[in-house]
Order: sequence, then C-alpha cells, then structure tokens
Amino acid sequence: MLAMMASLGGLALLPGTAQAAGTLVSYPSGETGTIVVRTGERRLYLILGNHQALRYKVGVGRAGRQWAGNVQISGKYIRPNWAPPAAVKKDSPNLPDMIPGGSRHNPMGAAAMTLSGGEYAIHGTNKPKSIGGRVSYGCIRMYNEDITELFDKVSVGTPVIVLR
Repeated sequence: MLAMMASLGGLALLPGTAQAAGTLVSYPSGETGTIVVRTGERRLYLILGNHQALRYKVGVGRAGRQWAGNVQISGKYIRPNWAPPAAVKKDSPNLPDMIPGGSRHNPMGAAAMTLSGGEYAIHGTNKPKSIGGRVSYGCIRMYNEDITELFDKVSVGTPVIVLR
C-alpha cells in the first residue's frame, strides 16, 4: 500500500462532518487512543479508556493476504490518488497506473491512513458492500462515513494493533 500511496494528494479539509458511525461498546482494556483491529471479528476498535471503545465494522485481508502486528499511523490523506501496487496490477493488469482521488473507481474512498512498516492502510472504500468481508490485499477497509469519523479522532503516530 505504501507504493499505492506514493502519489497521494495533499491534505484537505473534509467536506462536512459525517454522522457518528462508531458504536460505543464495552472493551476489556487497552491504552486510550489505540486502534485495535480484530480481523477474525472484522471489527476495528478505537480505545476510549474506562473500559470503552468505539467499534466499527471493517473489511480485512482475504486468504493469503492477512497479517498481524503492531504498527502506527504514518500518514493521513483526504481523497487520495491510488496507484495499484505490483500484486494488484499482476492480478488486474488492465487497471490504470493511477486513479485520481474522488473518482468512483478509486478504492481508497473518502480518506486513508497509511500504516508504518508495510504496504497497508486503513481507508474508505468505493465498494461499501465489501465491508464485513475478507476482501482486501491486506488493508483495512471502512465505510466512508466511518473512516471520516475515525480520521478526525486519531493522529499520525497513533498505535495500531492488528490481531487475527
């Protein structure tokens, strides 16, 4: 995904605030402000403290594209351009080399947050029906309303824990 993000557009203000989409839930523990992705559940949690978190439904890596680890948000982008990485291009050679941000064909959706140490991001989607599935090349997909909400709540450097 880092290759995908190489030509991201600059930061811009989000056009209006989406409805709050995260669900407030009880969460056993964790450092306040940390994002925890439970790929088996296909859920992302933003730890709020006091045993609470915001929970979001997500799409995760398909078979052979799953991963786990501790990373952090390394960049935040609104309506990013998307350049398919080599693995995606190999599977779909007819894809253009670049899809502009805001295009209905751009799989990054409304916003993207790159993750350190790899080619992955937490991002919106142009295929909302894919949320809840094992659908990506390793990225964490969110509804555009959800990524917009999460984007406003976290910063570059936010810890992200991905669990299987």
